[in-house]
Amino acid sequence: MHPLFAVGLDPQGILEWFGSLAFVGLLAIVFAESGIMIGFVLPGDSLLFVAGLLAYTGTQPDSAALIPNIALVSLGCFIAAAAGDQVGYVFGSRVGSRIFDRPASRLFKPAHLRRSEEFFDKHGPKTIILARFVPIVRTFAPIVAGAGKMHHRTFTAYNLVGAFLWAVGLTQAGYWLGHAFPKLGDNIELAVVAIVALSLVPVTIEIIRNRRRSRASSN
Repeated sequence: MHPLFAVGLDPQGILEWFGSLAFVGLLAIVFAESGIMIGFVLPGDSLLFVAGLLAYTGTQPDSAALIPNIALVSLGCFIAAAAGDQVGYVFGSRVGSRIFDRPASRLFKPAHLRRSEEFFDKHGPKTIILARFVPIVRTFAPIVAGAGKMHHRTFTAYNLVGAFLWAVGLTQAGYWLGHAFPKLGDNIELAVVAIVALSLVPVTIEIIRNRRRSRASSN
């Protein structure tokens, strides 16, 4: 197993593995999870939060992996997230419906694509924003949008908003929580669980609203 995947869902371990190239690794992972099908195995939400937290302290705990200032972290992650979704959209638009017939493999599960398609059918273009906060779905949503021939301008607009809320929002949350609670770094696991839970709130609210509308229309 590749060392990067051996660290599992430990965002701090992933950044430590990259060492002095931690920032480059962070951007590569954000890009991959946003639009490359193998990216769904990576912990995007918690990774962004931890990167913001470490931007406050300036370095990793072992002083081996330098994380730059928060402005650069947020900007870089925003660009990587938006670019990743654009790549996913282009891939989906070129491959089209054939992607749904692709056989299952170790890194590709048709069920993930179907799940994203169902999410898209329920929420429409807003999926591009909401999916940012739903693991797996955020990786496949731009591909589904491209395969479904969603208007490129519409996709780009929602993509930029979603990338901003997700990448900038979570890195800034990590930074300012680290500023407000200096000892947060000593309990980073609990902090990660809390921020991931909070990131799911917008999606949960939208799902509840959608179900209420469905019930109202059926009555």
